[in-house]
Amino acid sequence: MNRFTRNTYVAAVQTAILGILPFILVGSLVTLIGIIPGVSDAIPTMSKISDFTFGLIGLFVAFLIPYQVMEKKKLNSQKLIAGLAGLALFLMLLDPTSGKGSAITFDFGRFGATGMFVSIVGGLFVSFVMVLFAKVDFFKNNANLPSFVINWFNSLLPILVVVAAGWVFTYVLSWDVFAAILKLFSPLTSIAESFPGFVLLCFLPLFFYSFGISGWVTMPLSFPLWMTAIQENADAVAAGGSATNIFTYEVCFVGFLTFGGIGGTLPLVALMNFAKTKRIKAIGRAGAIPSIFNINEPIVFGAPIAFNPLLMIPFWINGIVVPAMTYLALDWGLAKIPDKVFQIWYMPYPISTFLVSGWRGAIVAVILMTVSCVIWYPFFRAYDAQEARKEREEEAGETVASSGETVENGKQK
Repeated sequence: MNRFTRNTYVAAVQTAILGILPFILVGSLVTLIGIIPGVSDAIPTMSKISDFTFGLIGLFVAFLIPYQVMEKKKLNSQKLIAGLAGLALFLMLLDPTSGKGSAITFDFGRFGATGMFVSIVGGLFVSFVMVLFAKVDFFKNNANLPSFVINWFNSLLPILVVVAAGWVFTYVLSWDVFAAILKLFSPLTSIAESFPGFVLLCFLPLFFYSFGISGWVTMPLSFPLWMTAIQENADAVAAGGSATNIFTYEVCFVGFLTFGGIGGTLPLVALMNFAKTKRIKAIGRAGAIPSIFNINEPIVFGAPIAFNPLLMIPFWINGIVVPAMTYLALDWGLAKIPDKVFQIWYMPYPISTFLVSGWRGAIVAVILMTVSCVIWYPFFRAYDAQEARKEREEEAGETVASSGETVENGKQK
């Protein structure tokens, strides 16, 4: 998995996703302000702020992926040109409509989360072309020309290849590449929205995490699905319909599954504060405040959960049972399916659940935490008892060693 995540192209997608998170958080803050009673009526509508932050993430990713690939390949002189070529190709693949004169009309909805898959595919294509042509230098033996002039001419051919590809598909063949790419990924979307697919995709990051591998390894797959799903929910509600997509960031990270952090470790932290073992109790107290804000590295690697069978097993069970219960609760209408982007993941539970799913969602979250606590309890008791025996044995050994040293010192005297 480390080899996979260190791949230049995979790492570039991950870095690009990290790069757009501040824009998504701005959209989340607009959502939060709109929820506060009385505030939304007292100020002008802020929806356009969300449109030009969260609503442009597809465009941003189209620039960032080629830029990051060039940077990671140490081709710094080409990274800005590669990013701009990515923008040019992405705009062509949006299949704009030509009007009178020089007027070109774009579907604004394609710039945002809906365009994530297109921007990733296009960005990777641009990156491949730019890296391929980076080996070609038309002025290799000419030291008289300025370096920026050499870079200009060396970039002409790859830019031409990239733009020509977009021109052929969009204008010569009249093929809506945007719709074709979405259709290509639609089976993956269908799998993610099914019960077994939802549970599996929620379980995988947790499973890797239990072996010390960051859940970010699955982010290039999950993130576009999350963003597309929440955008479709918002569009459906705006059109007078209802939200139906459950596999969203708002469900998986904000509202229902990650109380205390990935794997639902907040109940474990509460139990650790009543441990008989001094070490476990100390870790529980140290990890309490971070866990309230859904940060659980101190627990995963301090308790530890990672590579510890007694705590890995309930970690995995939670990773299956809690997503399964969440999916059924939302599918059966027991709680509202989120329909607005809200990715402030460090908001404490169940406050965050209330913000994305209302009172019924908050009640479901409390039930989920209770079930999670029941799952953790017997394994925690066994682990606490095991560690308590170790502490007693260590204390007994120290007492014997101390007594032996005293006797030895007495004989010397």
